[in-house]
Amino acid sequence: MRGPASVIDCRDCPRLARFLDEVRCEHPDYHARPVLPFGDVRPRLLIVGLAPGMHGANRTGRPFTGDHAGIILYRTLHRYGFSSAAQSVDAKDGLKLIGCRITNAVKCLPPQNKPETAEIRRCNRYLEAELVALAPGTAVLALGGIAHQSVLRALDCKLSDYKFKHGAHHDLPNGLALYDSYHCSRYNTQTKRLTEPMFEQVFKDIVRDLSQPAQRRSKSGAAHST
Repeated sequence: MRGPASVIDCRDCPRLARFLDEVRCEHPDYHARPVLPFGDVRPRLLIVGLAPGMHGANRTGRPFTGDHAGIILYRTLHRYGFSSAAQSVDAKDGLKLIGCRITNAVKCLPPQNKPETAEIRRCNRYLEAELVALAPGTAVLALGGIAHQSVLRALDCKLSDYKFKHGAHHDLPNGLALYDSYHCSRYNTQTKRLTEPMFEQVFKDIVRDLSQPAQRRSKSGAAHST
């Protein structure tokens, strides 16, 4: 297995590689390459999104930076002490994550923001390398069902044992705690499928549990879901 360092040059998904070549021609000032994880190398919280957005991470080279999806995310991260600033507009804006790291299940921009199943599975080895490096007790926040399934697949967990549900918390056998939220996309926030209070409640739960790790680990069963 190749580690995350090689992802920046990855062209293993022909459709995605061709699409990025086209985007780079149309927008020569865009990053238009696989987007690397961003943040603390030893996080207490790892956030897993779906894939880079065309004019956000694909443009700036930093996850959830420069588009609508990052607005509520970075504002909430700042509110709960995980970010040095409430806005992420550019990879060189000086923002730092505190005890937090952000990545995506798929590292390359997909056409119409829809990666194919084979692409999600092919990219999973990079997420696996990120997850196995985490310390037991680390919280992992999956933004959306695909991110949720990608985390489980990377850790060789049975998907049917851990159902995706907004606000759910799953204790995984390897000592990580998986939390679920609807993705903070423009569509979800504008349709009110995800409201800011709903998103904040997920972070309240994470912060509470991180402050009481012994209590969280003592919950009955190796794979507890709420």
